[in-house]
Amino acid sequence: QVQLIESGGGLVQAGNSLTLGCAVSGLTFTTYAMGWFRQAPGKEREGVATITNAGRTNYADSVKGRFTVSRDNAKNTVYLQMNRLKPEDTAVYYCRAQFPRESYWGQGTQLTVSS
Repeated sequence: QVQLIESGGGLVQAGNSLTLGCAVSGLTFTTYAMGWFRQAPGKEREGVATITNAGRTNYADSVKGRFTVSRDNAKNTVYLQMNRLKPEDTAVYYCRAQFPRESYWGQGTQLTVSS
């Protein structure tokens, strides 16, 4: 049974930092690309950051320079370090494990950034 469990969300003030984690089980973690997505109220889910199984990263323009995605293959965990948070970063954050023809999602964790 594949499980992706996000953690680390919460309420923070603008300008502060927070790190999200996503612990993965039930699949061969090292073969999957991992991604972070978010969905704000009334908006579509959007990609935030991805990291391939080889460690190559990609970011949405809105978070470039502020967010860093990383993975610890020994712990089957992917992280999203978020700095200089803004109120517009408020959303439910989801992680996704992606293989060429299959993907799995976590249940999401809420981040609220107050101004």
